[in-house]
Amino acid sequence: MYTADMQTAMEPSSEEDLITKKKEERNMQRKKTLSGIKSLIRSVEGLLELLILTVMYYFIFRHGYDPELFHPYLGYGKYVLCSLYILLTMVLFFSMDGFKFGYLRNGDVLASQLISLVISNFITYWQLCLIANVVISPMPMVVLMLAGAVVAFICTFSYSIIYHHLYVPKDMVMILGRDEAVTLKFKMETRPDKYRIVKLISIEEGLESICRQIVDYDAVIINDVPSKIRNDILKFCYRNKIRTYLTPKVTDIVVRGAEDINLFDTPLLLVKGNGLTPIQRILKRAMDLVICLIALIPAAPVMLLVGIAIKLEDRGPVFYKQERVSLDGKVFKILKFRSMIVDAEKDGKSIPATGRDPRITKVGRLTRATRLDELPQLLNIIKGDMSLVGPRPERPEHMEKYGEGIPEFDFRTKVKGGLTGYAQIYGKYNTSPYDKLRLDMMYIENYSLMLDIKLILLTLRIMFSKESTEGFEKAEELEQQSAEVLQQMKEEAEEASKTQ
Repeated sequence: MYTADMQTAMEPSSEEDLITKKKEERNMQRKKTLSGIKSLIRSVEGLLELLILTVMYYFIFRHGYDPELFHPYLGYGKYVLCSLYILLTMVLFFSMDGFKFGYLRNGDVLASQLISLVISNFITYWQLCLIANVVISPMPMVVLMLAGAVVAFICTFSYSIIYHHLYVPKDMVMILGRDEAVTLKFKMETRPDKYRIVKLISIEEGLESICRQIVDYDAVIINDVPSKIRNDILKFCYRNKIRTYLTPKVTDIVVRGAEDINLFDTPLLLVKGNGLTPIQRILKRAMDLVICLIALIPAAPVMLLVGIAIKLEDRGPVFYKQERVSLDGKVFKILKFRSMIVDAEKDGKSIPATGRDPRITKVGRLTRATRLDELPQLLNIIKGDMSLVGPRPERPEHMEKYGEGIPEFDFRTKVKGGLTGYAQIYGKYNTSPYDKLRLDMMYIENYSLMLDIKLILLTLRIMFSKESTEGFEKAEELEQQSAEVLQQMKEEAEEASKTQ
């Protein structure tokens, strides 16, 4: 338990310690100032890019089209159109994380910006057609799109270089609560430009030892530590102004979505646990129907071609049906285009396919790579079995298996299963069940229609991301690396105990 004696032990005891402490405080203040400057620079960068795109749009509007097509609106119409264009583009950039230069990978930021520009220019083109009351030539807008892509490319990579010059990875220490938690170290090391974990500490070393060690580092990661000792470490870090990251427990996520009650002088938090409200469910269902019915118009011919290709390859069934669990544990049959040979699971074994699995058909490789095998689920959504956005519905046997080790796993069924969701966008194919639960709970407890729209837009980006399809080979590699690190920690601890 964190005590006043521990805090006293950390206080400076000599003039030299006081000088060191003052230097540390000045360094901390400089870091805080630098952080503010970095935020300001990022804002200026985003505004500059938007300004360039808007100037380009103004040029195309003025010189790419006949002015006689558009009513002048007292000479201010062009400025109104430019304002609408910059507002639409800015909202799309924000929704798809298009301004996170350096924070996300360059490819992800660029993909977000390109998709945003396609949507923005598409809407703007039809807006101009409505104003002109005639279908105008799309070529000027195509030129604008190509020019915008060049600007997005230059800005993404140049701003990323600026970010990495300003941002120096911090020396971080990770506190482990259980052995399995060490996998986070390797995940964070995929971004060496942002995170540098230089030491691992097990909670078995004791709270007092941990607190003595962490003051020597720029940041602390509290990783799957039991609540009591985690709270003590967190209070210590907060008191000593140490930057702290922590992996949330399911209860933490539930509390984040709680409602504030301020009727008394003691604050209360209300956790309803009902999932979505009736109004939210109605609005979500309406959005599902509207988007899916519109999406079926371009999707129908694609689905027809895929179905014909599957039938021609091996004469087997076009669709693959599988039992999945959705809202309140209800089981339904999910639809997919068949991508594996007939009777691929005839032995009753549920073995997920790897990238080189011989059971995958030729057509199946294409549909899996392009996510086209998921298109029939639009019919599941229209029927009401699923939603566009929500936790990915699991098989009944998987729900039972995961529930044995994670009793809270059925919390995911407080909303309908989704075609896409928080775990699909921010997770990977080999994300652990507990991490999936945490991601999906963040969606459930922070639900809004705007969040649904954002996740739908971000799904367009991950469709082109190879990283999101990493398979079980990567998981096995992660387990091997974790075992090696844990063995090294054990040997170091034994050596330290012998020295003492």
